[in-house]
Amino acid sequence: MSESLQSGFIGHLIELRNRLMKALLSILLIFIALVYFANDIYAFVAAPLVNSLPENSTMIATDVTAPFFAPFKLTLFISLFAAIPFILHQVWSFIAPGLYQHEKRMLVPILVSSIVLFYSGIAFCYFVVMPIILGFFTSVGPEMMTLSPDISSYLSFILKLFFAFGVAFEIPVAIMLLCWSGATTTQSLREKRPYIVVGAFVIAMFLTPPDVLSQTLLALPMLLLFELGLVLAAFYTKKTTEQQEEEL
Repeated sequence: MSESLQSGFIGHLIELRNRLMKALLSILLIFIALVYFANDIYAFVAAPLVNSLPENSTMIATDVTAPFFAPFKLTLFISLFAAIPFILHQVWSFIAPGLYQHEKRMLVPILVSSIVLFYSGIAFCYFVVMPIILGFFTSVGPEMMTLSPDISSYLSFILKLFFAFGVAFEIPVAIMLLCWSGATTTQSLREKRPYIVVGAFVIAMFLTPPDVLSQTLLALPMLLLFELGLVLAAFYTKKTTEQQEEEL
């Protein structure tokens, strides 16, 4: 019996290793396909800043290697973001055999929505938040100051915001999973709404650069997504309960 359990455990570890290798390979293949366009990708990501710069101002590189490594690093992160659907598919393929039928019906839409929400968060950051933030910051400095942002500093800034908004937009999925697993209920979360409002601004403070504008632009969508998560969680929890009763 113990040998059977051991062989089963080793089999799961081997499958997990294979899934991880496939996920890493997907990132590598996407990176190889995109690396030739690394400079174009960086130019696209830097467009909100470039469009906000005063006339005759440009971005600079304070490090000799920055013109090469900044686009290279950005392309690597873009490859990771682009591979997320395949990575989540590998995760799903690994855990799906151990799930009940009603759990599979519940988790498939959650898996799809988590991908859509993550990309929506990044798109919201790029098309809405970045022009507002950068337009504000590039217009409030002293007139005698020449603004010339460093390309490496801007890369760190934009990647931090992309990650923050991508993760923040997963709030509805997190709430649905918490309520579905029984860790909490929608009623309990509604009662804690004042604390959650404060918590959203605290989390935004840690996830965004140290300015009130970007923190507010992250906290407000988080609160709206929290309300959306409550609505979806109430619907899916009720639906899952009915499916379990039908199966019984």
